[in-house]
Amino acid sequence: MGAADPLQRAVLFRAYGSAASAEVAEIARPAAGPGQVLVRVRAAGINGLDWKVREGFVREAFPLQLPAVLGIELAGVVEALGPGASRFRVGDRVMGPLGGLGAYADFVAVDEANLVRTPHSLDDVQAAGIPVAAVAAWQSLHHAGPIAAGQRILIHGAAGGLGGYAVQYARRAGAEVFATASTAHIGYVRSLGAAHVIDYRSERFESVARDIDLVLDYVGGDVLDRSWQVLSKDGAIVGTSSPDILARTPPGRRGLWFMNKADAPLLERLVAEIAQGSLRPKLAEVVGFNDLPAAIERNRTGPRIGKVVADFSR
Repeated sequence: MGAADPLQRAVLFRAYGSAASAEVAEIARPAAGPGQVLVRVRAAGINGLDWKVREGFVREAFPLQLPAVLGIELAGVVEALGPGASRFRVGDRVMGPLGGLGAYADFVAVDEANLVRTPHSLDDVQAAGIPVAAVAAWQSLHHAGPIAAGQRILIHGAAGGLGGYAVQYARRAGAEVFATASTAHIGYVRSLGAAHVIDYRSERFESVARDIDLVLDYVGGDVLDRSWQVLSKDGAIVGTSSPDILARTPPGRRGLWFMNKADAPLLERLVAEIAQGSLRPKLAEVVGFNDLPAAIERNRTGPRIGKVVADFSR
């Protein structure tokens, strides 16, 4: 790095580890490559993948060269266009997933194909919490096959960023929705359309849910292992929190590992529904840039309603 290289803030980790591994540091500002735009980041969404990457839980699924900047979704303004980039103009407000890591920095080079324009009715903080959860919930819901009216679907972690969207999508598809949530979040999950909300702090979901056609496991751990017994004969579990789900799938059962993929047309449609008010996002907390390492750890340790977003102006 030369003395004249412009520097920027970033939240990165140099080695796999616990909360202290993530730090605020200065790195060189990138340039937009072919088909990319340089985005001045105004806000970024915090996701469970952040701490899982930091701790090395998904290092086989996401091999990295360290140090690595964390963060997978953002909202901001196009600062410059790379060679061949033509979808946006400098000054356009955009939002979307990176399709990789690096959103926790003041400037990020992003493939323009991953981004959509931010509607006027959404501010950058609202927009930054939408791309990953809204699209991943839709994709994971349909990952095992089409959803039909009358299907029985169980959603673990239904009050979280992914779960809140999944409940809404499943209900709109005509499914009978079962959901697990903590005591304080029961009313919220019910308001999204879940017919049966199970307080996991006081009741075991196995005693309520039966003949489930699809389990969406956004929690992992022993929740996955306990979920096989609630499935119908041909039911499936789609997991986002257990990369080893295939190894943990009992004989004769169907378990699928899900990793979300950037899908700008789908994101554009879902964002339009949010802007119109027909799909409800939920913002749990807004933190400042320097608070990102601590917020990543809080995301690991405690359940919350909706998404946490970092406002880079704070």
